[in-house]
Amino acid sequence: MTQQFAITPDAPWLAPLAGYSDLPFRMLSRSYGCGPACSEMVSVKGMAFKNSGTRRLIATCPEDDPMILQLFGSEAQYFHPVMEKLVSMGYRNFDLNAGCPVRKVLKSGSGVQLMEDLDKLVELAAIMVEKARQHPLGGRVGVKFRLGFNKGEEVFLDLARRLEDTGVDWVTLHPRYGKQMFAGQADWAKLAELKRTVSIPVIGSGDLFSAEAGVRCLDETGIDAVMFARGALFDPSIFARFIALRKGTPLPVRDGALLSEIVREHIRLTRLFEGDTRSFRKIRSIIPRYAKGLKGIRALRASLLECRDWEDLERAAAVIRDLEPADPEAPYPLVDDLCQ
Repeated sequence: MTQQFAITPDAPWLAPLAGYSDLPFRMLSRSYGCGPACSEMVSVKGMAFKNSGTRRLIATCPEDDPMILQLFGSEAQYFHPVMEKLVSMGYRNFDLNAGCPVRKVLKSGSGVQLMEDLDKLVELAAIMVEKARQHPLGGRVGVKFRLGFNKGEEVFLDLARRLEDTGVDWVTLHPRYGKQMFAGQADWAKLAELKRTVSIPVIGSGDLFSAEAGVRCLDETGIDAVMFARGALFDPSIFARFIALRKGTPLPVRDGALLSEIVREHIRLTRLFEGDTRSFRKIRSIIPRYAKGLKGIRALRASLLECRDWEDLERAAAVIRDLEPADPEAPYPLVDDLCQ
């Protein structure tokens, strides 16, 4: 957790995805060229009260660098001690979640609900900046937000200016409103507007379901980097495809052989870094997602449910190599309960 990272167009980010951006998935994404990778969002209040579940969320290793620890919460009194504790543990890069539209997060006044009170949002960011700077090597802080809470009520430019004045190092925009959730289309033109407004780096998120979309977003907006969310969930090799497109080199073929390799590596990393019953059940449910677009998913899912140990899982997943494409142009399903 010591690397000072650069924010560049050729270093795509992994978004903070609730339930998915754990250490094994971050390491899997890195193996395909992911640059900065965000953790799942971590409750500041949960950290303050030493919730046992937060340990798994903040788990990392030296190779998981640069990792950005994303925090969510709405009560300033908890941010001070939690940030001090995290910095003392060696964490250096942080992000404030002001974009999650999920109801259980909004009920606590957190996520995109913070955009209804910009003074509070900026106050929380200022605390994070102050405490992060106390890291011996100097910490960095970003904030991820949307256009505003209610459709048509844009506050993102004013917010970004205030965050820049507070000392925030970068901002990430998902160009939808909070009330939209994931409906409609992300308005990439707002990313270009934000880039013209502030001098700190701007990272773009929203509707980046393919490497091609990521490159197009960069070209159209002039932002500093893109952040893959749902696109990475269904194909972690999206990072390698994006880099290949940027360099003009041949793209990896998304076939059964590649997907089998992805699954095998995800199983290995999950077993290495976690290896418990909970992680076994989790990876077993994730594998069919990687096989989307190939024939025989139903039979694969049934065989996976019969697996009782890691070896069974590896044998069942190996059949992906021989599955044939169904409709490679089929769109990715929308997953509305992911905070990204």
